Amino acid sequence: MNPATSLDRSRQAAPQLYQLLRQQIVDLQLPPGTLLSRAELADRYGVSQTPVREALLKLAQEKLLDIFPQASTRVSLISIPLARQAHFLRRSIELELLRELALSPVPGLVSSLQSLVEKQEHYHHARDLAELSKTDMQFHRLLYQAAEKDALWQLVHSHSGHLDRLRRLHLPVSGKLERIIRQHRQIVQAIAQHDPALAQQHLREHLSETLEYAGQIRQDYPQWVSENEEPT
Repeated sequence: MNPATSLDRSRQAAPQLYQLLRQQIVDLQLPPGTLLSRAELADRYGVSQTPVREALLKLAQEKLLDIFPQASTRVSLISIPLARQAHFLRRSIELELLRELALSPVPGLVSSLQSLVEKQEHYHHARDLAELSKTDMQFHRLLYQAAEKDALWQLVHSHSGHLDRLRRLHLPVSGKLERIIRQHRQIVQAIAQHDPALAQQHLREHLSETLEYAGQIRQDYPQWVSENEEPT
């Protein structure tokens, strides 16, 4: 956790704590198995334990935390079955989004997506995996926003924590970053060409690669990755 992080006192604390802790979990700053103390978090961020409790409960609902009453709270292991479910949900929705966006152009979408890909190039050269991962998420969220389906993004986001962490472990693999950027460029080009079938083809390739390597990732990180849906 970053002790320099402070909360905006003009806004409710619980949503901010949820976002901060979730990002730290997805970025693996809080790796699987990390124990969290409600009292220590409250002291760190200068708040009461009530908003901390609310934030932790929401993270537990997303299965990013395992809360054992009267015992402990820990960051959950990365569940491959939950990652597969999130992938199925995300792929199903985004395939339809791309079809709609390729057939019904949204003004400014292509240039906005291209701008995000250029940022990804910058972060790739800087070897900034955290920022590249964020711009990857922004790329996909923009598709939902352009199609006026932002509520579906919230649904996908709430189920994607395990998939996002699995992808974060996969990012450093040789060639992975280059493939992400290339696939994003291909998706943008297909949208610009009004070719929904080609856009969907590139998306399938883009979203499926991490799960194809899931077994290897589990071998590389056996202390972090599990084949179970529930805590053990």
